[in-house]
Amino acid sequence: MERAAFAELQAWKASSRRKPLLVRGVRQVGKSWLIREFGRREYRRTVYINFDESEPAKEVFRPDLDVTRILHGLSLLDGGGPIVPEDSLIFLDEIQGCPPALACLKYFAERRPDCHVIGAGSLLGVALHEDTSFPVGKVAFLDLHPLTFSEFLIANDRADLAQALHDNLAEVSPLHSLYVDWLRWYYFVGGMPEAVAAFLQSRDVAAVREVQQQILDGYDRDFSKHAPLADVPKLRDIYESLPAQLGREDKKFRYGLVRTGARGREYESALRWLKDAGLATRVFRITAPRLPLRAYEDRTAFKLFGTDVGLLGAQSGLDASTLVNPVETFREFKGALTEQFVLQELLALGNLHPHYWSSDTGAAEVDFTIVHERRIIPVEVKAETNLRAKSLGVYRDRYTPEVALRISMSRYQVKPGLIELPLYGVETLPSLLSQSPRNPA
Repeated sequence: MERAAFAELQAWKASSRRKPLLVRGVRQVGKSWLIREFGRREYRRTVYINFDESEPAKEVFRPDLDVTRILHGLSLLDGGGPIVPEDSLIFLDEIQGCPPALACLKYFAERRPDCHVIGAGSLLGVALHEDTSFPVGKVAFLDLHPLTFSEFLIANDRADLAQALHDNLAEVSPLHSLYVDWLRWYYFVGGMPEAVAAFLQSRDVAAVREVQQQILDGYDRDFSKHAPLADVPKLRDIYESLPAQLGREDKKFRYGLVRTGARGREYESALRWLKDAGLATRVFRITAPRLPLRAYEDRTAFKLFGTDVGLLGAQSGLDASTLVNPVETFREFKGALTEQFVLQELLALGNLHPHYWSSDTGAAEVDFTIVHERRIIPVEVKAETNLRAKSLGVYRDRYTPEVALRISMSRYQVKPGLIELPLYGVETLPSLLSQSPRNPA
């Protein structure tokens, strides 16, 4: 499967200021495959070390952090002779399992910048927020997300459709129904590589669901294996409540849906663990759309999203029969799948840091706000073609943004101060916003 992140890895390799790279992403999102494929295509040799599988690899880093000695030890473990830096990729997988290896990245950066070193781990985010010695300023980061809708199209041999979206969104309007059909499949399959592979192999929705359930079961095992013991029941309660949380008209996270009588302070550490593990994203309310948005966060009010729209459907027991009726697919759970889809597409674009806005009374709410080129953009999400957006109107009347976005099942249109964007076109947002006038009529 072609991933857009491959180009980011190539840019990292070519950079004259290259630092060791840490690739973050939830379990089963395809980190190991992507990096090993990168090594296969771009280097003569990949030195692959998995700290979950090799105790001797951990021992290589334990006596001290002498890079020359460590390189020799890694070459012996790999069995391929001395490591030639310009021809070799050193891939340290599940690096959070060996804290000294994380700390050693600093010395690779300072003493052997010629070495090409990548670390990755499913629970890397958790490790970085614990007591692990971390080389601040000495590493670069790459966050890997589930396949985007465009990557899903490419995996299904429809790179032409993906490219056409990015070339000229207006010109694909005659193919609107075709894109909607593919989007329907994406809602069910999602972007986890193994689920996509199962779909490509047989188009068997039962096989896809089986894979998704296996992934969810793996996350549950991670709770028991890696999380603090006191948080494990809370993690399960929160994660299992996601469909109920997002299935409400008001998608603000309610502790009462986790457990009757639950209070926020009881669950804060569990929420932080889910976030650090990449299993959940908190989107906080802002009290006013002013820069920087984080200064106006209401930390007591947030929405909680999962990793992937396909996994959310599996959690909620979404039946494959909904695929027969396109309207039902997008309307399911009061648009929960649609809002999850839009959120993960926004996150994959990077550096947008979505929030949401609601009035003090709660009478009006805009699904997301994002920042692009120092402009705060309100984003209204509609699961259907019904374009009545009272809350967006309230926001525009109150704050007069230069441009607003309405994402729905309607076709692409540009109106004064408003972009009507079809759901399948979310990935084109950066270029569309860059082209939008700074002072709308």
